[in-house]
Amino acid sequence: MASSAPPPAAGGLAEPAHPNQFALLGQRRFAPFFWTQFAGAANDNLFKFAFTVMVTYQLQVAWLPSSLAGLVIGALFILPFLLFSATSGQLADRWDKTRLMRLVKNLEIAIMLIAAWGFVQSQVPVLLLCTFLMGLHSTLFGPVKFAYLPQVLNERELTGGNGMVEMGTFVAILLGQVAGGLLVAVPGVGPSWVALGCVGVALLGRGVVQFIPAAPATDPGLKINWNPFTETVRNLRLARQSPVVFRSLLGISWMWFFGAVFLSQFPSFAKDVLHGDEQVASLLLVVFSVGIGVGSLLCELLSRRHVEIGLVPLGAIGMSVFAVDLYFASRGLPASAPQGLATFVAQGAHWRVLADLALLSLFAGLYSVPMYALIQLRSQPTHRARIIAANNILNALFMIASAVLAGALLALGCSIAQVFLFVGLANAVVATYIFLLVPEYLLRFVSWGLSRFIYRFRVQGDQHLPTQGAAVLACNHVSFIDAVLLMAASPRPIYFLMDHRIFRLPVLGTLFRLARAIPIAPQKEDPVAYEAAFDRAAQVLREGDLLAIFPEGGITRDGQLQPFKGGIVKILQRAHEDGLAPPVIPMALTNLWGSFFSRIELRGGEPAAMVRPFRRGVFNRVGLNVGPALSPEGLSPELLRAQVAQLLAPASAPT
Repeated sequence: MASSAPPPAAGGLAEPAHPNQFALLGQRRFAPFFWTQFAGAANDNLFKFAFTVMVTYQLQVAWLPSSLAGLVIGALFILPFLLFSATSGQLADRWDKTRLMRLVKNLEIAIMLIAAWGFVQSQVPVLLLCTFLMGLHSTLFGPVKFAYLPQVLNERELTGGNGMVEMGTFVAILLGQVAGGLLVAVPGVGPSWVALGCVGVALLGRGVVQFIPAAPATDPGLKINWNPFTETVRNLRLARQSPVVFRSLLGISWMWFFGAVFLSQFPSFAKDVLHGDEQVASLLLVVFSVGIGVGSLLCELLSRRHVEIGLVPLGAIGMSVFAVDLYFASRGLPASAPQGLATFVAQGAHWRVLADLALLSLFAGLYSVPMYALIQLRSQPTHRARIIAANNILNALFMIASAVLAGALLALGCSIAQVFLFVGLANAVVATYIFLLVPEYLLRFVSWGLSRFIYRFRVQGDQHLPTQGAAVLACNHVSFIDAVLLMAASPRPIYFLMDHRIFRLPVLGTLFRLARAIPIAPQKEDPVAYEAAFDRAAQVLREGDLLAIFPEGGITRDGQLQPFKGGIVKILQRAHEDGLAPPVIPMALTNLWGSFFSRIELRGGEPAAMVRPFRRGVFNRVGLNVGPALSPEGLSPELLRAQVAQLLAPASAPT
């Protein structure tokens, strides 16, 4: 599948390079958008939580029992995501995104003015209507939010930008709920203060959105289909056109399923299992939100500022491990009278529970942010917002399913801790299934781990790696894991043309088959396989993907750069016949010779690899130097070899 990448910035806003994701908060293309999203998420939760507390503790409404209030409010808020996400995705592709965000914020002010009257007059039906309308507000904002980021951030900024938005959203949710609970509880004037707070935050969001620069429509000629049902089906079909994107949507929706189970059960978990009061329930929410925020921010650091989906399996593993441990940490707690916050945190057994929650949510942040970034990067810009709308539809369905499943398990007599255990184990099964369906996640996880925990891998010149379109990557061949290291260096998938004998290795062979590497045999040995390999290589370039070759034709036996064979010329000739002129990117792996996966001279024998595991210690420094693209016109093996040799020259001495 061809990969697309966004331009550095939209609307002509060329921004300088920045050291990390926090520097985005000083740039106009990101900061006003971040605070607009922050204010919207805070207001949603200020309103919903204050309303829930009011009908639970302050008003007696016969037709809305307090035990059902939270469920009804939550269902009304989610319902618009099911009904109108498809329409909102079309609007975000059809219109200038900044214009749409301003209209949505105008709508928020109108809704909050109605809600203010409902709070002051204690009109529950009016507030229920506003709950539905605020869900509509969030439905309209969701697709434009995630489609805006890849339009103004480049590939190296996308993970950090998503991490900042994810962190900000959960902090805003936390602050909104805390503010809603505190304001509505003020004796005598609580509802009035909530009304002022909701309108004030809406006005603040509308003021900030005015500073977001223009983000032109990506499909201005789109004809809007106002039928939400047929458009929902169409959006889901559109998402299914790319298996990687669609299965990533399912992966994100599963994360919301997973998280919704925990968030919905926090009050009961705090009361019935941990024997804590309302402050303890709030503490669980704080810990969960902080964990999500920290995990989201860690993504940029761990991914070296690329879209690194290798973090997704790591996140899934952590989610399962700490969900299961939460069951064991909480099942043996002795019964007691309701404990306040100070009493609760003074007991050592409770710190394990809090640590499990913090780490569980941290790994959920590591899981979700790269998936969002991948969807944004791999979706075609013309219908990116509709893909995000399909994601919102699936998210809503999965969250409803989570409520049904949790309710069924509790009705069958399971404890809340057992529900957490079940979801933790189910997460392991679902994650394994997704990673087998989309091996790219597993491959990236292996390459990410190898390049950080076995080697200290440094890439220089990675700005020369093309972010879109077909290209041929030509690299020296030093070890059996060269392909894995190249995977770690590129944010895009790479298809490798590799010696057929490497597929016979027990573990690496399986890995390369998962990576859909193309086996090639010498023409004299197997002419059919030889031609089939070049046919497949030509197909990769026609589809706009990256093709990597090792022109030496085999792993070096003495650490020196060997002569390049003529396969590169044949690949470029086939591309020319197809009307293509893919650039050739010279690359050089450095300081890898003599490591465990490379050959080494043995006394009295042939050079051998994968012997003496610690012959160079641990965390070896290795590198990859990437050179500027070469034109395929007139490129010879000798000229390409000279370019690779030049990239090797500065690193010829051990580092």
